[in-house]
Amino acid sequence: MNYSCFKADISDGIAHLRFSRPDKFNSFIPEFWRELPEAVTEISENAKARVIVLSAEGKHFTAGMDISVFMSGALDAPPENREVAAEAFRHHVKALQATFSALENARQPVLAAIQGGTIGAGVDLVSACDCRYASADAFFCVQETAIGMTADVGTFPRLAKIIPEGWARQMAYTAERIPAAKAKEIGLVNEVFDSHDGLLSGVMEIAGKIAAHSPLAVTGCKQMINYARDHSTADTLDYIALWNAAMLRADDIKESYIAKSEKRDPAFDELKPLKKSL
Repeated sequence: MNYSCFKADISDGIAHLRFSRPDKFNSFIPEFWRELPEAVTEISENAKARVIVLSAEGKHFTAGMDISVFMSGALDAPPENREVAAEAFRHHVKALQATFSALENARQPVLAAIQGGTIGAGVDLVSACDCRYASADAFFCVQETAIGMTADVGTFPRLAKIIPEGWARQMAYTAERIPAAKAKEIGLVNEVFDSHDGLLSGVMEIAGKIAAHSPLAVTGCKQMINYARDHSTADTLDYIALWNAAMLRADDIKESYIAKSEKRDPAFDELKPLKKSL
């Protein structure tokens, strides 16, 4: 399928979505908020890949939300309709939030390859990814504070669970630019690469390692890590016990050992496509 905001291709179990509006710094126009969850959900539900990589063309990963998205909300409602407009605007924001939640809810891991600036809503986006990698020129900025608003599409419920809370607060309160080296130091990114080409090559190598493993085991890891983040240790231990009681697959374990002894790559079954609800 063709998209107006990014290019999509799937090869060797890796779905690669490349933001393709470099002349506009890959800002998120209204079409983006519909297209991204559509593409990610299609890959996830139909098991079209084993891992998803997000990257961008041009100098910057993304300049964040395009001003046209603000204009489609209720910011300019007349005073007499403020409360009614505010109720509608809440639903508008929740629809935007769902775009990035699609990344978190995908059955496959989502890796972000980030170069140049990741600004405003871009931080919301990468916070919803499983892993983040950056080029040496990358920087991150919670820009919303600097323009008089509070970030509202995903940064706050996620960022403070990725990096130390003090740094999440500093990034939000100051709207300062956090360079790649500092982002790695505080745990926002896993690795920093010297160049844009090296970044994408390195992330694709990591994606290949993920794609080589049992899709059932990998999706189980993602489910458990997400669950552990939001629940107690006791609840998570109970959940992983229940998960493996139902979905621990002996055939995958056996195949991994046989493949190793035969010095070949293991062959695992893909996840099943999800049935559409009636």
